[in-house]
Amino acid sequence: MSATSDRKFQALAARCNGRGAWQLSSHLAMLLVTGVGLTWARDTVWIGPALLAHGAVMVFLFAPLHETIHRTAFKSRIVNDAVARICGVILLLPPAYFRYFHLRHHRDTQRPGHDPELVSPKPNSLAAYFIYLSGLPYWRERVATLLRHSFGQIDEAFIPPNHQPRVVHETRYYLTVYVVIAGASLLLESDVIVTYWVLPTLIGQPLLRAFLLAEHTDCPQVPNMLENSRTTASNPIVRWLSWNMPFHTAHHAYPGVPFHGLPSLDRQLGDKVRMRARGYLATHWEIINRIRLNPGLPAE
Repeated sequence: MSATSDRKFQALAARCNGRGAWQLSSHLAMLLVTGVGLTWARDTVWIGPALLAHGAVMVFLFAPLHETIHRTAFKSRIVNDAVARICGVILLLPPAYFRYFHLRHHRDTQRPGHDPELVSPKPNSLAAYFIYLSGLPYWRERVATLLRHSFGQIDEAFIPPNHQPRVVHETRYYLTVYVVIAGASLLLESDVIVTYWVLPTLIGQPLLRAFLLAEHTDCPQVPNMLENSRTTASNPIVRWLSWNMPFHTAHHAYPGVPFHGLPSLDRQLGDKVRMRARGYLATHWEIINRIRLNPGLPAE
């Protein structure tokens, strides 16, 4: 990297509390808007779309969770970790566990036997494709892993042995929170949690699954980060909702660059990005065609 390029990278990698606060505030404001819309839509024919809209904004809290476990959303580590914990509660994804999982994914992207995202095979049949998109495998894995970790049973190689007690402690804390919330809901005979959290998250999860499936599926299983990750063209709404993660190649090549620096970084990388897709629908159409033409063939 030249001195000029190094200075440009340092500028792009600068953390900014203001940018992080604005992005998070706008995301939460939209969650409030969709929540109000859901309230208005109750007992009307618009309840389905309202649940989907609220669920989409809610499940994409995965984006600030992802950004904060990288600790690039804010300058302050304390703020990053606090936001990660809150988002993790909503998605049943404790940040300590997720950070170890995700950093190993970055270190060994698309490396069979090492990348934890490849432990569960990518869809290689239409049935597997739609089951994946349903989100059911995600919820099954999350509940099973939470329960297993709560009993101190950790067998994931990417979690260092000396850090396993932290993962166990955090998992138990999360389960305590869920038990308290469920107990309060039953005691108060309230359906607020189900209406504004559980149902929307279940309904919105397929949108997040579709988004995440496009990041590496059918990309080359090579060490080069400019080849093994996909950048997907999208509209401003999706880029905002996902905290610029459609620029996924740039993120993998330079994970220290915060979300707000990724568009500029992508422009700098230009033709070096080998996997570019015209859009998410186009990417999924290619995945479906690959499955149709080669049923049973393992996906990369």
